[in-house]
Amino acid sequence: MWTLVLNCGSSSVKFALLDVQGGQVRLSGLAERLGSAGASARLDVDGVRRAVDLGGGSYAEAFAVIAGALDELSVRAGVGAVGHRVVHGGERFSAPALITPEVLAEIRACVPLAPLHNPANIAGIEAAQAAFPEAAHVAVFDTAFHQSMPEVAFRYAVPGDWYRQHGVRRYGFHGTSHAFVAARAADLLGRPLAELNLVTAHLGNGCSVCAVQGGRSVDTSMGLTPLEGLVMGTRSGDVDPGLHDYIARQAGLSLSEVTAALNRESGLLGLSALSNDMRELEEAAGRGHAGARLALDVFVHRLAKQMAGMAAAMGRVDGLVFTGGIGENSAWVRGAVLARLAVLGARVDEAANAAAVRGQSGVISAPGTLAALVVNTNEELMIAQQTQELLAEEVNA
Repeated sequence: MWTLVLNCGSSSVKFALLDVQGGQVRLSGLAERLGSAGASARLDVDGVRRAVDLGGGSYAEAFAVIAGALDELSVRAGVGAVGHRVVHGGERFSAPALITPEVLAEIRACVPLAPLHNPANIAGIEAAQAAFPEAAHVAVFDTAFHQSMPEVAFRYAVPGDWYRQHGVRRYGFHGTSHAFVAARAADLLGRPLAELNLVTAHLGNGCSVCAVQGGRSVDTSMGLTPLEGLVMGTRSGDVDPGLHDYIARQAGLSLSEVTAALNRESGLLGLSALSNDMRELEEAAGRGHAGARLALDVFVHRLAKQMAGMAAAMGRVDGLVFTGGIGENSAWVRGAVLARLAVLGARVDEAANAAAVRGQSGVISAPGTLAALVVNTNEELMIAQQTQELLAEEVNA
């Protein structure tokens, strides 16, 4: 049975068709700029790439293109399950869930916690249910992996009623990625995941680190929203909470405008005044661009501090894992971070680190030092696996 995996954003749909058992991917692609005149989709159908114009750019048009590609492959009837990435499941979901009207209502109830993400996830679910009415639809939540965090890690030091009445606590995100790379790192180290304390770093346009103890999340850097934690592409990460009131008064901004600036105009982009792309910043820093150099240095400084903090949260660390677009491809970032983490016993193998780019996983630490690895994340495969595991449990129940 084929599993279609969907990751629906506010203006995009990322998709992949996978055979979980064989690991085969027959269809993948991205529909983007949905809702605009320039909407289009890029598809890879059995290794053949092409672009398709989406006209008005609705979710329905995007799913019509996906369905057409499935018909072309003669596998549409074999799509028995659709796995949906859902960003926020609150405290309600600690595992994937079969999407029923009740589950969809719960996802909708989490919209205030993820106003930029959950509405798009819901729209994608509804469009996919219309396009694939015979398939089982499963929600896989970014936050679910972190529901194993102890209260000491997820509670904020704020009035208790804020938590009890309004759900103000740390939830964490990128859960499918952290879970996937932790398991893969255990395989690469040749040790049982249950015995390992790992610090995983998912570094892309969004960034987070996670303390994975025995395969379970016990702490993470993102919080109530994906804004907390590390410096990211356009997100500030941690700032003084008093900043909101101060800059609102000084600059004449509303609180929502301040939040928007922290999400979209800050991070690497804000520091460099140049770009949110790590590749561009590394090139510019090499040419002497002061803003790019500052952005890189702040990024590494904050990342190393957070990774060391995750080690402290577990009391012992057996390995450091880098993943995501930056984590998998920036040898400079990895080397700079590991140099700062010499306090934990880390030391980079320069040749291995330089080779771990463009899809190459492996150990990048020097022999006899704290293990450091590059692991290519595969959230689509993780979502497909969790979807099939849930459906198997439903059949056997």
